[in-house]
Amino acid sequence: MASVRKWLLAGLLVLVPLIITLWVLEWVVSTLDQTLRILPAAWQPDQLFGFHIPGLGVIFALVVVLSIGALASNIIGNQLVNWWHALLHRIPVVRSIYSGVKQISDTLFSEKGNAFRKAVLVQWPHAGMWTIGFQTGAPGGEVLQHLQVRTIDTGEQDAFLSVFVPTTPNPTGGYFVMVRQSDCVELQMSVDEALTYIVSMGVIVPGGPKNPALKTAEASARS
Repeated sequence: MASVRKWLLAGLLVLVPLIITLWVLEWVVSTLDQTLRILPAAWQPDQLFGFHIPGLGVIFALVVVLSIGALASNIIGNQLVNWWHALLHRIPVVRSIYSGVKQISDTLFSEKGNAFRKAVLVQWPHAGMWTIGFQTGAPGGEVLQHLQVRTIDTGEQDAFLSVFVPTTPNPTGGYFVMVRQSDCVELQMSVDEALTYIVSMGVIVPGGPKNPALKTAEASARS
């Protein structure tokens, strides 16, 4: 009975990551295949070939992105992009949404962008409980003025950092906090290593074995 339980655990540790990976890939491919619908009906691959070929949407989306990038990189295309931005900024409701999204995308995808500068250890959600966050910058403007006033009132002099605290296991959501620099512990691990650590819920430790649970199960199965 004990051997069956060990085999079941070892099998799940092998199959579950594979199944989840295949499911995510299938979702990405099927979602990108929907981009083919922007083509005229007569040009869609399903109509041309008479059957569905998975993955053509990925190629089509990649070609579209590369084409737009190549167009935006030359002088004429850059002028068209600037005209398009100016047009969107003149539309009242669209302007507020587009401006915020544009600033975030410029930070995330620009070659000079540095959205997640470094991984830091912060006390969250209360003192004595620690988690990993990412420094995104430093407070400025009116926010910084209020923070400086509060530090003067308390007699403490310290800089502040803007930190994004992601949730687990989905790091796309989280909390934006401003904490004292002295309360942050800068980590030597890279941003990629920290993200892996968060997504794996602490199972994959940077600098440690990639999957210690799997190795333990395999060792138990051999014994």
